[in-house]
Amino acid sequence: MPEHPDSRSIAFVGGGNMARSLIGALIRRGADASTLSVAEPRADARDELAREFGVRAFADNTDAIAGAACVLLAIKPQMMRAVCAQLAEPLRAARPLLISIAAGIRIEQMERWLGAHLAIVRCMPNTPALIGAGATGLCANARVGAAQRALAERVLGAAGIVRWVEDEAQMDVVTALSGSGPAYFFLLVEAMEDAAVSLGLAREAARALAVQTCLGAGRMLAEGDEPAARLRARVTSPHGTTEAALRAFADGGFHALVARAMKAAERRGGELSAALDES
Repeated sequence: MPEHPDSRSIAFVGGGNMARSLIGALIRRGADASTLSVAEPRADARDELAREFGVRAFADNTDAIAGAACVLLAIKPQMMRAVCAQLAEPLRAARPLLISIAAGIRIEQMERWLGAHLAIVRCMPNTPALIGAGATGLCANARVGAAQRALAERVLGAAGIVRWVEDEAQMDVVTALSGSGPAYFFLLVEAMEDAAVSLGLAREAARALAVQTCLGAGRMLAEGDEPAARLRARVTSPHGTTEAALRAFADGGFHALVARAMKAAERRGGELSAALDES
C-alpha cells in the first residue's frame, strides 16, 4: 500500500444501497470517479457499480482500500469484526481516515479489533440518504484532525445534512432519532391513510393527500426558522378540528409513547453493541 495516499481517494468496503447512494452523490457533486473504489463480493453488483458510476470495483477488500485516504466501512454490524481482522494490517500501515456506518459498533470496539489506534469516525446515516435527503450523526475519536473531519463531512454530507455528536454515548440517541426515525414517519403516514380509508375516502386519494401533507409540513419546518410547536399552534384554531384531533393524541399519551419508543430503540442499540463483544 502506498505510503502517501491520494488525499482525494475514497474506498468503500461494501457496495450496498448506502454505499451506492454516497458514491452517486459524491459524483454528482463533482468527485472524480477514478478516485473512488469499492469492494463488493458479488460479481454482478461489481459490474453494475463500475458500469453505472465508472468507479474501480474489486472483489477483494484489501485491493479496494489500497492508496485510499478515507476508507468507509459500509457493511452490516455482524460483519465488522471479521472485516477489521482482515484489514487490520493494511490499515495500520496506511493509517487512512476510517468511517463506519455500522449501527451500534463503538469506536473502542473497532480499535480493539484492529489492534491499533486509528483516526475513526462513527456515523449513523438514515435511508433518506438514498435520495439525497439524509440526516447523519457523526462522532470522531481524538485522532481525527480538522482536515479529516472536513473529509468526513464532505463524504456523508453529499447525501444530506450532517451533525457532529461529541459524546459517543449519544450515538444510540442519534440512532433512535434519525436512524430509526423514517420508520416512525412511515408508520404515521400509514395510520393516517388507513384511518382516512376507514372513514370512506378512496385509497389513492388518501395516500396522495397524506403524503403531500407530510411533505409540505416537513418543508415548512426545513425551510423556515420557526419551531415545530409554533407551527403546530398556528394551525390549531380554538375549538376547531385540529384541536379535537390533538386532544385525542394527548389523551392517548402521544408524547409519552414517542419517548418510550425512542428509549426502546436507544436501549436496543446498546444491546446490539454488547452482543457483538460477546460473539
